[in-house]
Amino acid sequence: MSKQWLLAGGIVAGLAIGGFTLTRAHDGGVVGVDSQAPDFRAFDVVHMDTVDFQARYRGHVTLVNIWATWCAPCREEMPSMEALYQDFAARGFKIAAVSIDEGSSDKVRAFATELGLTFDILHDQTGGIQGTYQTTGVPESFLLDRDGRIVRRLIGNHDWNSPANRDLIGRLLGDGS
Repeated sequence: MSKQWLLAGGIVAGLAIGGFTLTRAHDGGVVGVDSQAPDFRAFDVVHMDTVDFQARYRGHVTLVNIWATWCAPCREEMPSMEALYQDFAARGFKIAAVSIDEGSSDKVRAFATELGLTFDILHDQTGGIQGTYQTTGVPESFLLDRDGRIVRRLIGNHDWNSPANRDLIGRLLGDGS
């Protein structure tokens, strides 16, 4: 009986340590609504250069979308992201769509071309952004205000061009639309 308790205690301790480590993977603690978006670096597959997130997106309302080419729900939500981007980009709205595909950026670039995506397509072939943003899978999205604070976190496929999202982004941009 004491071996069972020892085993159970070990499992509970392991889960506690794992949970603590996961929530502290980013220096600022838990990544969620009202927290500052963590910085990251990723490869821009169109401009063929490395992007520092804070340098490029600070001061803009930004949708950070973590996705993969093999993810069917990611493919489903991309057209709504493109429509939203087309309508709000001129007012300071940006999208940083970060692929976690392993290997070459060629398939990521081909995916973006196939869907006619014009927002920023980034590639993090190490998948490090998943730990930085404490994601649970793909797609997972973070909507940030101009100060880089997370105002919305969504797991799974989402209609980004819905009236509610358009209203929220309009308010974040300060234009009341």
